[in-house]
Amino acid sequence: MTEFLELEGQDGVRMTWNVVPGTKQEASNCVVPVSAVYTPIKPFPNMPVLPYAPLRCRNCRSVLNPFSIVDFVAKIWICPFCFQRNHFPPHYASISDENLPAELFPQYTTIEYQSPGEASSLPPVFMFVVDTSIIEEEMAFLKSSLSQAIGLLPENSLVGLITFGTLVHVHELGFSTVPKTYVFKGSKDVSRDQLLEQMNFFLNKPKPPTGVIAGARDGLSSESIARFLLPASDGEFAINSVLEELQKDPWPIPVDQRASRCTGTALSVAASLLGACVPGSGARIMAFIGGPSTEGPGAIVSKNLSEPIRSHKDLDKDSAPHYHKAVKFYEALSRQLVHQGHVLDVFACAPDQVGVAELKVAIERTGGLVVLAESFGHSVFKDSLRHVFQSKDKDLGLSSNGIFEINCSKDIKVQGILGPCASLEKKGPLCSDTIIGQGSTGAWKMCGLDQATSLCLIFEIVKKEMPDATVQSSSNQFYFQFLTYYQHSTGEMRFRVTTLSRRWVAGPGSIQDLISGFDQETAAVVMARLVSFKMEIEAEFDPIRWLDKALIHICSRFGDYQKDSPSSFSLSPRFSIFPQFMFHLRRSQFVQVFNNSPDETAYFRMILNRENVANSVVMIQPSLISYSFQSVPEPALLDVAAIAADRILLLDSYFTIVIFHGSTIAQWRKAGYHFQPEHQAFAQLLQAPRDDADAIIKERFPVPRLVICDQHGSQARFLLAKLNPSATYNSDGHRPGGDIIFTDDVSFEVFLDHLQRLAVQ
Repeated sequence: MTEFLELEGQDGVRMTWNVVPGTKQEASNCVVPVSAVYTPIKPFPNMPVLPYAPLRCRNCRSVLNPFSIVDFVAKIWICPFCFQRNHFPPHYASISDENLPAELFPQYTTIEYQSPGEASSLPPVFMFVVDTSIIEEEMAFLKSSLSQAIGLLPENSLVGLITFGTLVHVHELGFSTVPKTYVFKGSKDVSRDQLLEQMNFFLNKPKPPTGVIAGARDGLSSESIARFLLPASDGEFAINSVLEELQKDPWPIPVDQRASRCTGTALSVAASLLGACVPGSGARIMAFIGGPSTEGPGAIVSKNLSEPIRSHKDLDKDSAPHYHKAVKFYEALSRQLVHQGHVLDVFACAPDQVGVAELKVAIERTGGLVVLAESFGHSVFKDSLRHVFQSKDKDLGLSSNGIFEINCSKDIKVQGILGPCASLEKKGPLCSDTIIGQGSTGAWKMCGLDQATSLCLIFEIVKKEMPDATVQSSSNQFYFQFLTYYQHSTGEMRFRVTTLSRRWVAGPGSIQDLISGFDQETAAVVMARLVSFKMEIEAEFDPIRWLDKALIHICSRFGDYQKDSPSSFSLSPRFSIFPQFMFHLRRSQFVQVFNNSPDETAYFRMILNRENVANSVVMIQPSLISYSFQSVPEPALLDVAAIAADRILLLDSYFTIVIFHGSTIAQWRKAGYHFQPEHQAFAQLLQAPRDDADAIIKERFPVPRLVICDQHGSQARFLLAKLNPSATYNSDGHRPGGDIIFTDDVSFEVFLDHLQRLAVQ
């Protein structure tokens, strides 16, 4: 694994196959697609930032890189993608073998360019869209978090405020004498022209007869924009005074009805206002939602409490009356936001569903952040919101306005990207006919991206079979180049270029080479993203069957065995953990939607689709650490056998962190032994997992939920649900102090046994 981690440390890329199957047939035999998980703006401490523009190939527009062939005498470079000969411009005249420009250094396969004159003139913009149809207690929590967040905003940023309940209120913060708001009806969508008309944008400066109204350059005066978007330094007082006065929605709610809440209209008004005032800037709509949308476009349920909110069963049976209409509305909103270059972030805090499943398309296509919690008073929400703006522990590095492009060797096509981006519909020879995720394009828009945002790129090998003589010719390298043009969090425009080369193999002797380059962690993550995608778009798709078939094919192709002899079966160390990942993926919340609402499932999948390989592996197969008096903290098997009366276990499943005390430890703790000076060691044993959990929580976004529980307690279910059920209620011989799981699920041993039997047939 270490060499794959080193490659990621150099370029921010992990590939499923680091030795690539060379032909279409070979690639389809490999089952796991040739794909890469790439983190476009991962920070590298020693990556050079060059203060000039990149040199691009005049034919395929790829950028000069260490794999280009350079003729120093004739001052020509040959592009490794299309073999075009390009002349160096005059300012490269002094280059030679000894005097290379940085972009040709072999170790700088990832490099960044910064054009000095190109800093964006527009500051970052934050539009807070706040739900007021919530109870007083939640309102108080939300107000205190918001005023804290507003105090942490960058000095130069612009800030606006919209509140919504039954109606949408747009607050005119620039009018300081009295609080002033423009009110829109929640039940019908407002067009952009109506919005500008009603908000008196053309009082002093008449509306231009033609053309699109877009910002201070096109048709709006900067004074009229400043009424709604104030600089954070001036606006802090104005917003805080509005927040202090803010009451919960005053409309009475009948006993048998839900509160009326027009989430869709409010987001649409926010998008149109930003589109008119600051198009193309790095603007974020931050929506704080405290319940289901019941009014206007985008409603997910009617106001009658007799109608329940849609469940997975309703979606499967197509009996969720509002679902498709709401998704269609948010798809249109996402197209508008992508066109404007703006981001939608959602903080959903309610004991019930709020409609994250419908909002998913708009959040994901714009690269927004999403946090799901039970209440605005919960640490998951409060700490995550603080984390967005506060950079002392770990800066998220929020960047905006990204455009991502790919170049590949001619035998490779791109099927699409699974991750937070939107297709720019730029068709070209690179596009495959098969589309996965955001496909049939060579360029993607990333309205919002941060240092952790990771895209999963799925490739297709299109090379046909070749006669054996030419199999291992000299040019057995495939090249990939990823280009990311984005606005850095400092405001300057940057252009990052990552160029990779991977060897390809084909023919009968190639299996050992393929095995040596297989990255099983990345493969598990790609399969998880693929199965989640297929579950959402394919009707009647059976995820368990699809994963099992894939696993059996892989084992029978890459395993060592004699036919029909399961006991002879063995896998190379490169593949040995892959069946375990698949076992846990089958049981994970991405595949088993039972017991999760559609909102939770959408939330888990959105986070899976934007995180890097290391974090995604923890979501699929959680990590377990055991603490005891007998040994230092050590990793434990994710198995019910890890539970013992005198142990503390720390489970990290990414969304939840569980500290689990064995029964003896719990009794000692309740007896208060850790407060007695002679039991110092016990106090340290109790504290160690707390410290480790705090370190994880500090690093992570969204902040995970911390559960502290005891063996046989009700909250112990958070741990038991993730463990391999090797001891269940009907197995013999229980260990004293251990535990059993009440389940009929098969254990990993039985799963492996069946897998071996099927693989050797």
